[in-house]
Amino acid sequence: LKQVFNKDKTFRPKRKFEPGTQRFELHKRAQASLNSGVDLKAAVQLPSGEDQNDWVAVHVVDFFNRINLIYGTICEFCTERTCPVMSGGPKYEYRWQDDLKYKKPTALPAPQYMNLLMDWIEVQINNEDIFPTSVGKCKEEVI
Repeated sequence: LKQVFNKDKTFRPKRKFEPGTQRFELHKRAQASLNSGVDLKAAVQLPSGEDQNDWVAVHVVDFFNRINLIYGTICEFCTERTCPVMSGGPKYEYRWQDDLKYKKPTALPAPQYMNLLMDWIEVQINNEDIFPTSVGKCKEEVI
């Protein structure tokens, strides 16, 4: 179990919503609907009177947290030796480009690609210009 929750193996702590905030209440509502066996289409519909950008932001963060947890459970089985290429089957290879260290699309082993991807997503989620923590402040062009 220690290996699954080892931050060095790309597991990151969940991003939390402050209790008492509107986003916390939206998060609780989203969690309740997903755990109740409700129709998935109905579960993700914007609740009446809520800000669409806040609703989307809550779901993006929840999705990141879930993917992060899932990846944390399998990352020990995908090493640079066993997964030398980040691929989506035999026909698709994913290459990393970030315009900083990797100026051109670069083939990387899957664990290295995933570490870079999860770091990049975390930076985006923590960017106040994209995902402000103040309710109702998301930029319209982001969504």
